[in-house]
Amino acid sequence: MARRDTEPRTLTPLPALETWREQLRRGGLDLAILLSVSSTARYGLEIIRHLQASTDLVVTEGTIYPILARLTSSGLVEAEWVAGETPHPRKYYRLSGEGRKALATMIGHWTSFRRKIDRLIEREKGSGDETE
Repeated sequence: MARRDTEPRTLTPLPALETWREQLRRGGLDLAILLSVSSTARYGLEIIRHLQASTDLVVTEGTIYPILARLTSSGLVEAEWVAGETPHPRKYYRLSGEGRKALATMIGHWTSFRRKIDRLIEREKGSGDETE
């Protein structure tokens, strides 16, 4: 007969769980932003609103602009100042040719990874070993 631990299980400490959630979120933000500018050019605040409306992702300006700057400097996104729509010019971002290639690759990796994790979750759910 297999021996079972008699010590009570402890849940992951909240700070560690929050760190994991934040890493997961940050890992997906590049993909979410590239997807947001894949079909049409958008300015920063418009991207933030689009993400929130489409996904409930809450992204602040302090988060999105450094990511947009990095994506622009890496050549995945092109930026252009547009004047005339508002009293102040807006910087619009759109996917570059290299960005389209990268986005296709990223979607493939994301989809593959998600399927692997989903399979593991389903197997563990079906294993009959209740964890709670």
